[in-house]
Amino acid sequence: MNIPLSELIKALLIINFLRYLLTALPLFLIFYVWKKKAWRRKKIQVKFPQLKDYQREIGYSIITMLIFSLVGVLVTASPLHQFNLEYDEIATYGFGYWGLSIMLMIFLHDTYFYWIHRLMHHPKLFKYFHLVHHKSTNPSPWAAYAFHPLEAVIEASIIFLIVWLIPYHQTALLIFLIFMISYNVYGHLGYELYPKGFHKHFIGRWINTSINHNLHHKYFEGNYGLYFLIRDRWLGTVRQDYDDSYAQVDEERIQ
Repeated sequence: MNIPLSELIKALLIINFLRYLLTALPLFLIFYVWKKKAWRRKKIQVKFPQLKDYQREIGYSIITMLIFSLVGVLVTASPLHQFNLEYDEIATYGFGYWGLSIMLMIFLHDTYFYWIHRLMHHPKLFKYFHLVHHKSTNPSPWAAYAFHPLEAVIEASIIFLIVWLIPYHQTALLIFLIFMISYNVYGHLGYELYPKGFHKHFIGRWINTSINHNLHHKYFEGNYGLYFLIRDRWLGTVRQDYDDSYAQVDEERIQ
């Protein structure tokens, strides 16, 4: 690329910061400020995090955004760029493949996340990689990027697999990245946005929910998926209290 390295780092920092801020901030203001009292009973865990929790989550998220940006530099402006399968014109593969490539990115990321997530829960690795994220036992939207720097490197490294394994157009990659942070913030929202009984639906039972991930933060075991529950269900790692917890939240939401 012809962009000076300092300008590229600055641009990637701005992009990562805006993705995080424009997703987490509006939901935080709605659910944790504006409707805090009115919707309190609808919260998955009725108690709210303390100010120090928000500060910790935002602090680590800033470090994560820096690391994500540096990994972005490696992907776009280092010798590693030669391995990227980027193409310039959507017409090269057509709009059908363009849409399919986004789905492939999502499924690849979900597969990657499930296994590295389970690995980071190994007793010999947990405190070095994943403990920082699990300090948010009652997560807020700001927890989406609250990683230890070592975990941030691992989380960011999915981008290498994506750009090296999947032919992609820049717009498809951008949509995936927006989807990634949006679903991540939803997973840590502390409120459920899917409708009543979604966990029992023939499609919904395979989709990860905010309740599902909230249980993982609260109890540290089970529910390792990111976007889907496919591997959790196939491999028996869905928590047994998931259905009852979803139903309990539903009761509060319909009152």
